Amino acid sequence: MAIREKVFNTIVSCFKRHGAETIDTPVFELKETLTGKYGEDSKLIYDLKDQGGELLSLRYDLTVPFARYLAMNKITNIKRYHIAKVYRRDNPAMTRGRYREFYQCDFDIAGQYDAMIPDAECLKIVHEILSELDLGDFRIKVNDRRILDGMFAVCGVPDNMFRTICSTVDKLDKLPWEAVKNEMVNEKGLSEEAADQIGVYVGMQGGMDLAERLLQDQKMCQSTQACAGLTDIKLLFSYLQLFQVTDKVVFDLSLARGLDYYTGIIYEAILTQAGVAPECVTVGSVAGGGRYDGLVGMFDPKGRKVPCVGVSIGIERIFSIMEQKAEKIRTTEVQVMVAAAQKNLLEERLRLITELWNAGIKAELMYKKSPKLLSQLQHCEESGIPLVAILGEQELKNGVVKLRNVATRDEVDISRADLIAEIKKRTSA
Repeated sequence: MAIREKVFNTIVSCFKRHGAETIDTPVFELKETLTGKYGEDSKLIYDLKDQGGELLSLRYDLTVPFARYLAMNKITNIKRYHIAKVYRRDNPAMTRGRYREFYQCDFDIAGQYDAMIPDAECLKIVHEILSELDLGDFRIKVNDRRILDGMFAVCGVPDNMFRTICSTVDKLDKLPWEAVKNEMVNEKGLSEEAADQIGVYVGMQGGMDLAERLLQDQKMCQSTQACAGLTDIKLLFSYLQLFQVTDKVVFDLSLARGLDYYTGIIYEAILTQAGVAPECVTVGSVAGGGRYDGLVGMFDPKGRKVPCVGVSIGIERIFSIMEQKAEKIRTTEVQVMVAAAQKNLLEERLRLITELWNAGIKAELMYKKSPKLLSQLQHCEESGIPLVAILGEQELKNGVVKLRNVATRDEVDISRADLIAEIKKRTSA
């Protein structure tokens, strides 16, 4: 739980630093609300039936319920975060941080704003959180749904196959190109020629330079959709340079994200293997998101659109990595241990700890009348308690307390009157 608390605190403080407010949405929705929003992943939605026969579903993510909330309450701009559980009928894999019930941490910006400014901020947030959690090296892949659709069009994919081919391309992070091509041709019925042309593009990676090159590409420039997406990618990278995060961001044409509701920029953060111990099973992406300008309009009776962009942090996968790294995190916040150097000083220890508690200092003692000093000091080292206030016969006679720094083992006599101020001074950093 200490790891979870540390991660949640890091994420929430980042969301608040960027001006987001928190809202909550129901844990289940009408089945029709969720149907048709997730492409081939719709089969992973948990269905429920209430006593009246109404069909309901547990939420698959926090994005679709948020869009419905905006439409229902006629909200046209908001910056929000939401941390809650979602549910998926997936094959659980504990080592990969994949569960059927798990937390998501979402940050979204809704409203009509100038292009790519909110999108760049979402990527900045991912960069800040992953850097602060110190999980190891990471990469944030970006692409645009319009570039993908334009690419499919110029490669000869029929319009009615865009979404299903997109879902297949989405598997490139798990499968080699040959397996993906095989699915496109033999299972989905795409022509081999079209698949080969897609193969050329999905192997491309770069930055602003790649966007500029593709804008000159004879095939790509035939698609006005793709050109609009590429122009926005260029603009995005110019803002990312100002946000000082381009070192971790790569424009990757293989990134697809299979969810149907994305309309523009899409992104995904992955840990590179250098950041994970070799024996650990890979956890896939640790964050993902994108622009979904049409989703709110699906729930608005008049079809009014509210442009939105957001990111979701895969918290369970982050927990898996931190546990595998076996990072030592303190489980308590105790600042000082009240210890005794000799036997029969329980009453004195109780008097002193009461003074400390009353002063707002986090303190504890061993629940024994005469604990050994060594075992008290060992407890401090194991628990990460930084200070020990030691009482002995001589200290009591002199009206002092011996204050020990656990890390350095330095000891100093402090008068009883000055003890509280000294502890506060040492633990305020």
